[in-house]
Amino acid sequence: MMSLIKNLLIAFLIFLIISGLFTLLNNQAEKAEVISLSRLVEQINLEQVNRIVIRGDKLEIELKNGDKKTTAKEKEISLTESLKNYGVDPEKLKLANLDVKEESGLIFWLGAILPFLLPLLIVALFFWYMFRGAQKGTMQAFSFGRSKAKLFTPKDGKEKVTFNDVAGLKEAKEELEEIVEFLKNPKKFTQLGAKIPKGVLLVGAPGTGKTLLARAVATEAGVPFFSVSGSEFIELFVGVGSARTRDLFQTAKKNAPALVFIDELDAIGRQRGIGLGGAHEEREQTLNQILVEMDGFEPNSGIILLGATNRPDVLDPALLRPGRFDRRVVLDLPDLKDREEILRIHSRDKVLAKDINFKEIAERTPGFSGADLANLANEAAILAARRNKKEVEQTELRESIEKVLLGPERKSHILSKKEKEIAAYHEAGHALVNASLTHTDPVQKVSIIARGPAAGYTLKLPIQDRHLHSRSEFIDELAVFMGGYAAEKLVFNEITTGAANDLEKATDLARRLVTQYGMSEKLGPTTYGEREEIGFWGQELANKNYSEEVAVQIDKEITKFIDDAFQTAQKILTDKRKKLDQIAKKLIKKEAIERKEFERLMKKKVK
Repeated sequence: MMSLIKNLLIAFLIFLIISGLFTLLNNQAEKAEVISLSRLVEQINLEQVNRIVIRGDKLEIELKNGDKKTTAKEKEISLTESLKNYGVDPEKLKLANLDVKEESGLIFWLGAILPFLLPLLIVALFFWYMFRGAQKGTMQAFSFGRSKAKLFTPKDGKEKVTFNDVAGLKEAKEELEEIVEFLKNPKKFTQLGAKIPKGVLLVGAPGTGKTLLARAVATEAGVPFFSVSGSEFIELFVGVGSARTRDLFQTAKKNAPALVFIDELDAIGRQRGIGLGGAHEEREQTLNQILVEMDGFEPNSGIILLGATNRPDVLDPALLRPGRFDRRVVLDLPDLKDREEILRIHSRDKVLAKDINFKEIAERTPGFSGADLANLANEAAILAARRNKKEVEQTELRESIEKVLLGPERKSHILSKKEKEIAAYHEAGHALVNASLTHTDPVQKVSIIARGPAAGYTLKLPIQDRHLHSRSEFIDELAVFMGGYAAEKLVFNEITTGAANDLEKATDLARRLVTQYGMSEKLGPTTYGEREEIGFWGQELANKNYSEEVAVQIDKEITKFIDDAFQTAQKILTDKRKKLDQIAKKLIKKEAIERKEFERLMKKKVK
């Protein structure tokens, strides 16, 4: 679009220039009327001529009434002699002012040549523009196969990332520190017969710091760092991905020792043979070229390939074998101590209050990745600025947790009096069931202020990080999911659409208990269903590897889990109906209850 506007502007300017030249020539030609010498002599004798300008053989005549005339004198003789031959009165001729000026060659040549030259210039300009576009397209075609990898060198003035800027990930950093040693001092290893690893695969959930860690390795090693995304190898035309792969590795060899980082490796490294395109699919050709280049490395050439993915299960086995990606470094979600360090790192450039307690925020953010924590710190700074504060306080950090988890407050989403009552009892049901069971996490906050798609929410977070979950925890979690549904049915003898998301989560959890975790007493420790990926679309489909009879039993077990959870929630709410009313009325009045207040409310006797 911009190039079209630029071309139109250029064409418009050329049109203006041509129009101006023609206007100039036309003005010169149209100003004066052509008369004969005899007519000029007649006007001189009648004393009507004020001035005569002589330009070569041309005469420009200005009459006393302001009219302008033009004529041509006889060549090779003077004007005076010519006029005498036509019978001019010498005394009257003296009254006319004669002014001799040199003739301008520019106007003459423009008037004579431009009408013939201008069409030729326009045609030449048109062909030049066409050939220029064709040449540009040809150059683009030749550069189409060049790698789009971005090069970062140690001499770049950009902000450097070191291992000190990456909190946590101790084991991953220790593994990568050896890679730094390989690049800095390869002789230390080669003299003992050790070979430099050809590839290191960084595996972790989104936001755990894979790209950040790769940049830190390049900075610590002080070597050129080539960064490219897996999707940048693939284009519309066949063979472009392979050509870009060859160019990337050739460029890296010229700058060895160097690091080549391919982010989102699964975009081109998916298992071969499962796409609809077969062996001729462009993505598979690109993967084949990467495999060849990694095997084609000269021994100890000083080039190490770093790959990052959060889907190692879909990668081709040939890519993961020793000799290609020799090492696999797993990046876990940060624990409590690591989250506190990450928050400190991402708050370095922010103006914080002196009483900031990062440990409290870290305790409230289990399951947060490094990217989530960075977003949390940034949202807190934005919130403080919106409130016209001079520094970020603990309140903004706490509120940012809810914003990152659930979305911003929807203050315009105003509930009616009846809807507010239903939402209050719904959330009170979740909170009361959760507080009454033993294998649940403590309630941090209960609110009926809309956030994101939810009209209200009950925020419960674990006290400490857990990596294993028991069947008892899942059973209690199902009861908490059904708490809102049971409260609506108990109090209003009616159910609303507000429980739709709870029912969806409960059903999904129950299905996983039966088909994945082997926690069904009737079906036993068996998994059902396999996840199979269709490579061409990159979608996962469930492969049903069990009979119809087993499918019926699975459905019955899922229903049993849900029914038992509902019965548990209903019994708790029925037995503690007065406490349910107490929590709901508090919510209707205040709209939000924090953890300490909720715990006091649970201990307080109901009148």
